[in-house]
Amino acid sequence: MKTILTKLVVVLLTVLTLAGCAGRTQPGAPPELDSTADPYRIGVGDTVAIHVWRNPELTQSIVVRPDGYISMPLMGDLKADGRKPEELAEVINRALSQVIRSPEVTVMVTNPASAEYLNRVRVTGQVPNPLSIPFKQGMTVLDLVLQAGGVTDFGAGDRATIQRLVEGEYQEFKIDLDGILNDGNMTTNYTLQPGDLISVPKKRLLRGEL
Repeated sequence: MKTILTKLVVVLLTVLTLAGCAGRTQPGAPPELDSTADPYRIGVGDTVAIHVWRNPELTQSIVVRPDGYISMPLMGDLKADGRKPEELAEVINRALSQVIRSPEVTVMVTNPASAEYLNRVRVTGQVPNPLSIPFKQGMTVLDLVLQAGGVTDFGAGDRATIQRLVEGEYQEFKIDLDGILNDGNMTTNYTLQPGDLISVPKKRLLRGEL
């Protein structure tokens, strides 16, 4: 009798867990993000190209140090971390104006190393080769899953999800990889955004998937 009751408790807990997981999945397509909403800010490890018009000796390429600063001739250390390129250009311009008449400074980020992991897309779970790769404009769910080798025999592709950072919080949306891969149904073949995570769960006996 105790064994039967124990099994019933396990089944009930499993069902409740599945129901709880399903409740966190949002209906419909994930919202598109406005790529222009947050201007790029310089970070530690970034390489910035600083051009001072008519002053080639001051024109150089500098890597932002771990303390967030760069070193410039005639000016010493300047804080770069957290500033937009045009903000850093204005800081340098003001500093140089003390020693150079009417300086004109431009700053470009030539290697945004600090944003490398912010601008990646990932796929985990029941795929042959879980991936974390740099985001490229135009990538879709299908592109990423194919690079990961598709879905394994133990993967529940019809219950796959995509997690997207929306207004500071990750939200989960359903995608049907079985429909995409097996039936050519592209309804949930969403265009990816930087930071997206695709998760493919295991098939479950209680769902009749095995």
